[in-house]
Amino acid sequence: MDLKNQRRLAAEVLKCGVHRVWINPEEAEEVEKAVTKQDIRNLVKKGDIRAKKKRGVSRGRARLAHAQRKKGRRRGHGSRKGTAYARLPRKRRWILTIRPIRAYLRELREQEVITPSQYRRYYVRAKGGEFKSKSHLRTHLAMEGVIKE
Repeated sequence: MDLKNQRRLAAEVLKCGVHRVWINPEEAEEVEKAVTKQDIRNLVKKGDIRAKKKRGVSRGRARLAHAQRKKGRRRGHGSRKGTAYARLPRKRRWILTIRPIRAYLRELREQEVITPSQYRRYYVRAKGGEFKSKSHLRTHLAMEGVIKE
């Protein structure tokens, strides 16, 4: 039984590819008699011909990989494409460093642990990049005897 012509007509009617056309094998003789688009439309209405669902790409593996990356896996040298500064730009790194330092200095000034002039002195030094982290600043202040650790 050759249903090539009917399959082609059905593809046009259903607005899909010929490979997505499903023809009910039990009604193959009836489908073979269909020669016009109207005949095909009637068979579609009856349910003997229909379009199969589009086959998509599963996101399952992508979700799994994403979950692993959130845990810190799959981030080694072999998985990297961009430079270190493309992955975390200099400016973003600076922002992540300076904000906690400035917040800490503000906190110390508000609690009156340091005077406004001391605050200004350390603020400027922080801006100059003298402290690489909040803990580095804390250690520095403790060493200079400004705060007690």
